Amino acid sequence: MPDFSLLRRYPDPEAENLHAVDATDRLLAEHASAAPTAILGDHYGALTLGAIAAGATDVRVFQDRLVGERALANNIASGYRSLPLSRELLTGATVVLVQLPKGLGELDELAGAVARWASPDVVLYAGGRIKHMSVEMNAVLGRHFETVTASLARQKSRVLVASGPKPSEADYPRREFHDDVGLWVCAHGGVFAGSRVDIGTRFLLSVLPDAMPAAQAAIDLGCGSGILAASLARDRPGLRVIASDQSWSAVESARATMEANGVAGRVIVVRDVGLGSQPAASADLVVLNPPFHSGTTVQTGLANGLFAEAARVLAPGGELWTVFNSSLAYRPALERIVGRTREIARNAKFTVTASRV
Repeated sequence: MPDFSLLRRYPDPEAENLHAVDATDRLLAEHASAAPTAILGDHYGALTLGAIAAGATDVRVFQDRLVGERALANNIASGYRSLPLSRELLTGATVVLVQLPKGLGELDELAGAVARWASPDVVLYAGGRIKHMSVEMNAVLGRHFETVTASLARQKSRVLVASGPKPSEADYPRREFHDDVGLWVCAHGGVFAGSRVDIGTRFLLSVLPDAMPAAQAAIDLGCGSGILAASLARDRPGLRVIASDQSWSAVESARATMEANGVAGRVIVVRDVGLGSQPAASADLVVLNPPFHSGTTVQTGLANGLFAEAARVLAPGGELWTVFNSSLAYRPALERIVGRTREIARNAKFTVTASRV
């Protein structure tokens, strides 16, 4: 068994688990072997360490979140390659270790990629905490593999084992045109709301065109599929727009959304933790539909870090426009972290505010 004692978490406000390694990591690591190996969703490096310790050859790792990539690089200096979800990641792999993702769409895309590109004799081991697992996960794996079985539970974790890949054509990113907002939305499996327009974003879109202040540079923070960035670029042709997210699924979705709506040349899409790569006082407008879940729990503190990032990059007089579930009462935090905050609109469920630096 590998020595996990030196593994460290990277500062990660989105993490539900406060430890660098958990029972699922340990259970999955037992399935590592001296074989070509791909690892999907390693949190901080435990699965990669396990594979290297087992003598795995050509270890390749995909992590949707950039904070995970940075944690892995801090914890393990060599012996693996970080890659996007691609043919290069999976070609020739006979063992695939997967931390089960939160959403079925993300699992569907991952499983489909493994079935399509990995070795015909690949065995996929997908582990998770039992409280977060569902029978639907077995069904998703069953769409892409002939055989799916489940291990015995241990320390409240379990592993699903899939073999016999059934290759099919890639069907991500998916795309959908929404007449009410006049936009194509493209989405990989790991993006919140998929190719739909979630109701909070829809509400913000309903007020932006008429109420948005004059600006030269705008940022869609936590852009997801890039709907807000595409809308800003379409409605204000002279506006410089950045769409930023730490998720690989999000930034690839956003790029596809910009292309589908004919604004790819006017929106810069960046993969970033918060707005770490953006200079201070560099934007006049930031738009934000903040996430408020960490795993399966409500975690309103996630938004506070994003508010602070927005405050740092906004120029004096710049504004942060935020949409949020009214029950979360973010306004005091916005007043404290960003500045004077006014309500722009409210409906039965959501509130839109503008906070000025």
